Amino acid sequence: MAAASGLPHRIARSGVLPLCRRLPAWGRAVRQLPGLPLAPCRAFSNNKIQVEMNESSGVATMKFKSPPVNSLSLDFLTEFCISLEKLENDRACRGIVITSAIPKIFSSGLDITEMCGKSTEHYTEFWRAVQEMWLRLYSSNMVTLAVINGSSPAGGCLIALSCDYRIMAENPKYTIGLNEAQLGIVAPFWFKDTFVNVVGQRVAERSLQLGSLYPAPEALKFGIVDELVPEEKLQEKAAAVMAQWLALPDHARQITKSMMRKTVLDRLVAHREEDIKNFISFVSKESIQKSLRMYMEMLKKKKS
Repeated sequence: MAAASGLPHRIARSGVLPLCRRLPAWGRAVRQLPGLPLAPCRAFSNNKIQVEMNESSGVATMKFKSPPVNSLSLDFLTEFCISLEKLENDRACRGIVITSAIPKIFSSGLDITEMCGKSTEHYTEFWRAVQEMWLRLYSSNMVTLAVINGSSPAGGCLIALSCDYRIMAENPKYTIGLNEAQLGIVAPFWFKDTFVNVVGQRVAERSLQLGSLYPAPEALKFGIVDELVPEEKLQEKAAAVMAQWLALPDHARQITKSMMRKTVLDRLVAHREEDIKNFISFVSKESIQKSLRMYMEMLKKKKS
């Protein structure tokens, strides 16, 4: 899968390491996972994402650490793709747990400031990075486990939906969903396809039209998440779930995953440039820009 053309430029500006074809293995994978995380561990950290690789278990933990709400900015997306690529290229890494280091929030979704008052070139670079994030995560050979320890609207929900399994903290104050319609934004077809594959056509159709955000208990009811557990037991449950998934031969699981997701992935790959043009055309409309400005003003008032 081709890397986003804007990524090398973003890498140079952010100072993080470039992608590489093959990295030295950090350790040998084993099938038993007594807990997460386990020693010995190695970590690498960028400005917005911290990754800990567990040599004993072959499982990495990726923590979002971009205050205040882990919004998916261009820099964040660049770091995400680089971190995922590093792990994908490490033969010892068989699974990844994606979670947040910031209390009460998993990710607030796409950074609205990246879509408001910017140039066509910036919109192109930003949307290609969003596509790249999804393509890499949705097609990953690793077992991907979302541990949702806070609210996760819009793009944050997409990250969770793109994983193989979703565990959410049992807290009714935490919400999750693709709520783009509330902002006057239409979720792209590949957001929709990912959502349908998880919850089915009817739930997805209703939720997308209404821009619904579901409290954790409702998210479980509608199949957006697979399990709810008390927040203090998220790590323990993540270890148990990962052990179950890694007990199977990797090749059988990977081929099955590819077979299930190939049609959706191929659709974006085939229409990637068209999707970027559609995004630029849509977000550049004055009515959309006005809605985004009003939303940012509302956020500023809430902060004050």
